Amino acid sequence: MTVQTTSIDTLVVGAGQAGVAMSEHLSKHGVPHLVLERSRIAERWRTGRWDSLVANGPAWHDRFPNLTFAEIGPDSFASKEQVADYFVEYARKIEAPIRTGVEVTKVVRNQGRPGFTVETSDGTLEVLRVVVATGAFQRPVIPAIAPADERLTQIHSADYRNPGQLPPGNVLVVGAGSSGVQIADELQRAGRQVYLSVGAHDRPPRGYRGRDFCWWLGVLGEWDAEIMRPGREHVTIAVSGAHGGHTVDFRRLAHQGVMLTGLTRSFEAGVVHFQDDLAENIARGDENYLSLLDAADAYAARNGLDLPEEPEARVIPPDPACLTNPLRDLDLAQANVTSIIWATGYAVDFRWLQVDAFGENGKPKHQRGVSQEPGVYFLGLPWLSRRGSSFIWGVWHDARHIADHIATQRKYLAYYDSPTI
Repeated sequence: MTVQTTSIDTLVVGAGQAGVAMSEHLSKHGVPHLVLERSRIAERWRTGRWDSLVANGPAWHDRFPNLTFAEIGPDSFASKEQVADYFVEYARKIEAPIRTGVEVTKVVRNQGRPGFTVETSDGTLEVLRVVVATGAFQRPVIPAIAPADERLTQIHSADYRNPGQLPPGNVLVVGAGSSGVQIADELQRAGRQVYLSVGAHDRPPRGYRGRDFCWWLGVLGEWDAEIMRPGREHVTIAVSGAHGGHTVDFRRLAHQGVMLTGLTRSFEAGVVHFQDDLAENIARGDENYLSLLDAADAYAARNGLDLPEEPEARVIPPDPACLTNPLRDLDLAQANVTSIIWATGYAVDFRWLQVDAFGENGKPKHQRGVSQEPGVYFLGLPWLSRRGSSFIWGVWHDARHIADHIATQRKYLAYYDSPTI
């Protein structure tokens, strides 16, 4: 792209799973478009994850409809590199007009003429529409309680790669969603003493009665649920595809050697203080786990499914000592904790998008990805249209809806450009 101003109908910002999906559906409608990616296609899968990460869903589920994974079976869990390669291949397959190494730095609405002016690291664009396909995992968040202690190595889970990256010593992992749990498990298996701070979470079974939990959530209508229960938007899900896929069980992690604690409350003079809520958080996770088993059993009975019984799935291991006698304070130096990994999620960062598309809380205001700012669209956000919106298959379906909306708008505009009028 040259430094001079270039015009395009629709600009898609980001070439991860959302941007690639958006490009496919725009192409099907014949919408001229350009996808800009500041790094490489699906870059965050390659360099924003730890080395051993695999997808949390099986390959038959965590993909787009029109391409399967070439190197693994449908019930296997793709490595992060396989997932990134998948999107590169998908982009090639659909001939997506993607330009990498170009960062979008500013978007403003034009005055007195249609569309937007877009400033990039490689010139200026005039566009009629902008699809923000940067997802929800843009800025790693480390909470303000993090101690200012130079003796500690502190990193976000986005920057963790492997146990050898950390200095000798024990590790505190704060956050017990999919990332925190898997990192804690990997560090403990590598010989580290790990303290895992556990907050509120959902804990689905990896599989039940011969079916993966992704299948169960599908047939039970959970993935397509369009109404979010209050307070459930940011509840973490403890699930893992590591080691061939297994159910996350915090009690088993503790019996394995991981020291569980409650939610991290504060740091003071080298001592970390935990909330007295570990038992409550574990109990709520168990309740979530058992409720899915109940729903699966009811569905199987109601539909006459001949699936093998699995009574052992309801066996809860005995409570470990760290659960019955929880740790409330930990002297980091005395415990030889030299590293803290903050598996505490991400925030969005739309500072470059200088349009009237946000509410007072800074979150995008939209309906199924169609922004309150005409001509601006969002894709890849949690609960964009349904529970599965931020997952690989979910973003593909949301992209189709947005492309349909764009195509309809183009038809209205084309009506008055017709030479027959």
